[in-house]
Amino acid sequence: MKKVLLALLILFILCAVLLGSTFTAAKLDLSLVDPVWETPIATPPEGMRLSVLSTGEMLSKQLFSFRGGDLGTEYISGMDVVLIEHPEGRFLLDTGFGRNVDAHAESMPFLMRNLANYRKNQPAVDRLLDAGYPLGTIDGILLSHCHWDHVSGIPDFPGVPVWVNEEERAFIASDAEMSALVRGFTDVPYRLYDFDAGPYLGFEKSHDLFDDGSVVLAAAGGHTPGSVVTFVNLPSGKRYAFVGDLVWAQEAIEIPAERPWLARRMVDHDPTVVRRTIVHLHHIHRKIPDMVFVPAHDRRVFETMAAFPDFES
Repeated sequence: MKKVLLALLILFILCAVLLGSTFTAAKLDLSLVDPVWETPIATPPEGMRLSVLSTGEMLSKQLFSFRGGDLGTEYISGMDVVLIEHPEGRFLLDTGFGRNVDAHAESMPFLMRNLANYRKNQPAVDRLLDAGYPLGTIDGILLSHCHWDHVSGIPDFPGVPVWVNEEERAFIASDAEMSALVRGFTDVPYRLYDFDAGPYLGFEKSHDLFDDGSVVLAAAGGHTPGSVVTFVNLPSGKRYAFVGDLVWAQEAIEIPAERPWLARRMVDHDPTVVRRTIVHLHHIHRKIPDMVFVPAHDRRVFETMAAFPDFES
């Protein structure tokens, strides 16, 4: 009996060591992606602008955000929505926490519910209503991907089309646990878009929302099958890359580094593709250093942007 217990103890220690090693700093192989592409031209029109609405945050540790993160450093994972106004249309990029977030949070994986606490701010719809914003002028919701914390506010905007590509729509319709919340919403008016604009900054296919290079959705499946990177180019010349949950922290692009194994196991559909895309983003960052990369949950980056009701253009 003692030998069995000793063997079990040794096995437990080995597993703990192996798991712990996935949290240590490790730089991704830069040769995963060949950084050869042309920088596209954009002609954003005057009057185009964007603003940020914060709907809440989750509190965790930096350690869980990227390999090499610090266990003692608190990490605020923001739940932020981007309002994009263009002379030809107005769109929300994701929806953040909605009015029924307490019920929606139950769809989080069990381990994630116990590793992070969330705090609610005012939902995006109520922020807009309080400011007298005409909700009827919103033309659509662009999803970076369909996980619960990005879709919670969809029911708050009844009748507003939710723009997704075919891959993400199929993922929503599947029996996947990570798309269960949005699949349960009724009467969602989905609008499918095609990746019909060809390559963009090394991504194989893209969709140019206004045909002027101001808002371009690049196919970047991996976190979910149809997840996208949304490139926004403003009239001022400022350029943003909203990368969704391909990474949770800006450091992950700069190093580059992936999430620890435990986090990858909980949230990534295809970690191998995510790994390659992180390296791809790193190469873009090096080639276009003035482009601002915005992980969907890095509150530090969103705090540098215009907060609603203010806008930047």
